Amino acid sequence: MALRLFPEWHPQDAVQLTWPHAEGDWAPTLPCIEATLEAMVVAIARYQTVLIAVSDAATRQRLAQSFACLGVADERLRLVVAAGDDTWARDHGPIGVEQDGQVVLRDFTFTGWGGKFAAERDNRLSQRLAEQGVFAAPLDTRALVLEGGAIDSDGQGTLLTTEACLLNPNRNPHLDRHGVEAELAAALGASRVLWLANGHLEGDDTDSHIDTLARFCDPQTIAYVHCDDEHDAHYPALAAMRAELEALRQADGSPYRLVPLPWPRPCFDPDDGHRLPATYANFLIINNAVLVPTYADAADARALTALAGAFPGRDIIPIDCRQVIRQHGSLHCLTMQLPRGSLAGASHSAEGTP
Repeated sequence: MALRLFPEWHPQDAVQLTWPHAEGDWAPTLPCIEATLEAMVVAIARYQTVLIAVSDAATRQRLAQSFACLGVADERLRLVVAAGDDTWARDHGPIGVEQDGQVVLRDFTFTGWGGKFAAERDNRLSQRLAEQGVFAAPLDTRALVLEGGAIDSDGQGTLLTTEACLLNPNRNPHLDRHGVEAELAAALGASRVLWLANGHLEGDDTDSHIDTLARFCDPQTIAYVHCDDEHDAHYPALAAMRAELEALRQADGSPYRLVPLPWPRPCFDPDDGHRLPATYANFLIINNAVLVPTYADAADARALTALAGAFPGRDIIPIDCRQVIRQHGSLHCLTMQLPRGSLAGASHSAEGTP
């Protein structure tokens, strides 16, 4: 059986979001995070459809009116009532694979990053969307506990991940490293798994998701978080991670091209002062563009320049994510791309190229 996990740069039908609600963790800053999400939707809708899961019909109507006023074309917006617990679509959204030439959406089990937070509604959200006919591709439910932010694909059978997440006993305690690799091979077609033993961001609830640390930009290129401040608490672990990346090899034995991403100044929560996980690695690849999180920091411009070099020919779009990191995620964490062929009724004529 021919099976592979699509890379993020594969042509897409849509980007999926889960809208926050007043009963969730975003309640104290709901208008602020909604403004950030609105900016994301307006940016993405220039290139492709945005699918938004909302908690109720009133929110659907309100958002439809709001985005019409913001100039988002009707055909670029899908609003579907499917309530979730939180907003992190990267981790509860479906993961697209190619199986025998067809798109299949894998629906893995989501447990709130190892039982840290409520996740029952999030775990059912993809099924609720499927029941309403949102997807053109079949939804395949799997018992394996796996979040989309925990893995990154080169589209050629290689996955990049971290030991701290996928080998954590709070996910799949019955599986050792070989067992996890076997599950990734069976579900995602992974022929190689590249494990990072180092790397962590303070304030991260995910047990070191790879999408906060290092990402494929193409099959030969990895962009990664580079800490150049020797006095920062992150410096030893991120220096060790860089050494690991330098030692990694492509399937043909050649080293990867590594793109260091700058280190922003520390960001702290304004209420209790704890450090927040600001990272430029949490970018989102869409059709013809890359959305990049920014933090009103001097390093923003250098991050945008570095990623422009890694993605020639794509528009580079900054999104202010200072509100997003207050809940310990960033831009990529809020989104899940749906590969071409997965969204019911999708029109590809105006979607652009990858």
